[in-house]
Amino acid sequence: MPTAIAVTDPDLVLTSPDRHTPTASVLPVGEPQERYPLDRAIIDVHTLIEQHGYVIVLCPQSAPDTVLHRLHAIRSVLESDRIAILRPELPPLGLAVLALQLRQLSICDFSPGVLASAARLLAHYVYAGAVVGSVAKLDRVPVTLRAHAKSWSPGAQFAVLASPQPELLRLTGAADETPGGPSFGTHLFYAAGQGSTDWVTGALAPAWRVHGVTEARLPAESARWWATGKAGGPGRIVEFAAAIPDISILYQLVSSVRREDCRWCGLELIGDRCGFCAAPLSPDAPPERVGGGRSAAVLQPAAASARAALPRAPH
Repeated sequence: MPTAIAVTDPDLVLTSPDRHTPTASVLPVGEPQERYPLDRAIIDVHTLIEQHGYVIVLCPQSAPDTVLHRLHAIRSVLESDRIAILRPELPPLGLAVLALQLRQLSICDFSPGVLASAARLLAHYVYAGAVVGSVAKLDRVPVTLRAHAKSWSPGAQFAVLASPQPELLRLTGAADETPGGPSFGTHLFYAAGQGSTDWVTGALAPAWRVHGVTEARLPAESARWWATGKAGGPGRIVEFAAAIPDISILYQLVSSVRREDCRWCGLELIGDRCGFCAAPLSPDAPPERVGGGRSAAVLQPAAASARAALPRAPH
């Protein structure tokens, strides 16, 4: 059986592109104890380990600390080193796209360690952002004082790119107003809260020359990540994420990176850090918390060696 890919919210499960791609398991550890008790979560994860051998859990960085604490509690109770807890620096829809890519790759011949550490590499190729009505409370992307001031203007609209490089621009209606996009072929996913999708489908998609466009359900965590919503609503937001859709290209991208053995748990890995135990490849590397974000050390060398596998975007 392929390595299990799990997420912490059902909104992070995108529809499988084909009948071969397995779905993701949902561990709603953010739910109150009375709705999803810890003992039930432990049984669910234990069952996944019994069925699949290893489990890779993707959790948004914006999720409350209690979510991460419950995941670590589950791993501690099970005393298992077969659970990877990953928190890539991606907005929720981008994280859902990454989970889909890992689901696609889980049926390939990659070992669990390579698959888990590949998440950090693949996240570098996800172009994720949102159209929001205000950036006044946004703290996950650098925002200038001038942009903060413009957020208070009635009808203001901003396009914010969070990954792979932060970018922010105010939309004024000009057709050429789009953030820098991928130079390789991608598929665009978008999900709307209370905002209009016209700019994403009518301006961004053609400018980025994507191969296709798919509408998805807005993740519940998006309002918190983008600081747009209040209780009961996500606010003015349209989230988008463009990523490589072709499993053969994803396979080439990951397989082109040199593999090493983790000096702590012995699993295979790519890059400079194990996805399961978070041990660095080099003893001299700085420590990082389990499930931490991307580092320049892993992304730049791995991305450079893998980039040759990417086809150019159509002209």
